[in-house]
Amino acid sequence: MKPTVFSSHYLVRPTLGLMLFAFAGAAHAQTEPAESSQAVSLNSLVEDITNNNPERQFYLEELAAAKVGSRYSATWSDPELSFDVGRKRVKGAGGQLAAEGTAWSVAVTQTFEWPGRLALRKSIANRNLELAELGLSRFEIALKSRARTLAYSLHASQANADAVREVAERFTELKDTFLARDPAGVTPLLETRVIEAAELSLRRRATEAELAVQAALIELNQLRGVSPDTPLRVSPGPIVFHAVPDRTSLLAAAHENNFEYRQRLVELEQQGFVVRLAENERYPAIAVSPFYAQESAGGRESTFGIGVSLPLPITSRTRSAVHLAEARQRQAQAAVEVARRELDRRVITAAQAFATKVSEAESWTPDAADKFREAAELADRHYRLGAVPIATYVELQNSYLEAVQALLDTQGEALAAGLQLEELTGLDLNAVEVQP
Repeated sequence: MKPTVFSSHYLVRPTLGLMLFAFAGAAHAQTEPAESSQAVSLNSLVEDITNNNPERQFYLEELAAAKVGSRYSATWSDPELSFDVGRKRVKGAGGQLAAEGTAWSVAVTQTFEWPGRLALRKSIANRNLELAELGLSRFEIALKSRARTLAYSLHASQANADAVREVAERFTELKDTFLARDPAGVTPLLETRVIEAAELSLRRRATEAELAVQAALIELNQLRGVSPDTPLRVSPGPIVFHAVPDRTSLLAAAHENNFEYRQRLVELEQQGFVVRLAENERYPAIAVSPFYAQESAGGRESTFGIGVSLPLPITSRTRSAVHLAEARQRQAQAAVEVARRELDRRVITAAQAFATKVSEAESWTPDAADKFREAAELADRHYRLGAVPIATYVELQNSYLEAVQALLDTQGEALAAGLQLEELTGLDLNAVEVQP
């Protein structure tokens, strides 16, 4: 099943992405130095991380090892060459030495497996190769998802830091203005202390926001395989969400595309081949040994022929191997059922979370952040004119910051839920694609 079979159900929903990223880009442009690193697109960043991530090499080598194992799994064992040499003495009737000479022999032994055994080993090795491919694909999908999450976290943290810094600067200017005057009466003095306390709190919030930016930047650079302090800036752009298909379609796609569930299915199939191989190995392999021997003691004697050897199944080792393989097969069947139930639960939970967060994001008006920012600026101007009380002024500044934080958090939670749903189902929901 291809993810595109659900494309007819997709309904593009413009959300707060344009407003948020436009606001964040404008605020960031005010504080970003001219010599800052050039902004990169999200797709370029994800491709860079996928190609340069150091951990990805581990899965590539695992895949290479599985390919080698698959290539040589169906080959015959190498023939064995044996050579014996010694001295031969021939004595007469009276015990006297009659003749003495050299005796030697050479033989080549080739083991022939029971029919069908090599094909079973080849099938088992092919399943190991398939598991390695699934492991690499799963890692790349998880890596891309993490990269997109961190890229948004970096951008959102920077936007939040810019907003906090903007309000903190506003309080600093007010504080400097009040301190430059000679406060007459208790009210101006108390208002000055209120502003000083709010400034201290905002400075702390700005520091925490900057630390969040640095944490996201360090992890992104580690995923890219570069120095942790390498500058990076993600270019802003609008984000769109697609409506989630119905539950039946999601579960069907998950059962076909989910890497963990497919891994359990492949392991179950592989264990079936292991059982058949254990049953086949109850029949012995046959070793054929052509040989040639020569003795030169009083005369020269040459012997040549062929030998056949096979193990005698007098113990229960082969039968025990079959029982063990069958037990492992039943265990793999149970693991498939557990994985299916866990997958269904995670898909349904992720779909509900994604739909809820998208609905919450859409409840905000597109210009919500602009309205709160304008209200905060308006309150600042009118407070300086004495038309707005200190309580209203402080409340509006905090409301502006809380609104920005709520918008960014809602958007980020929706992105995280969409990414998780994409990982679980393999569907391209376009939940985090930044449009040009």
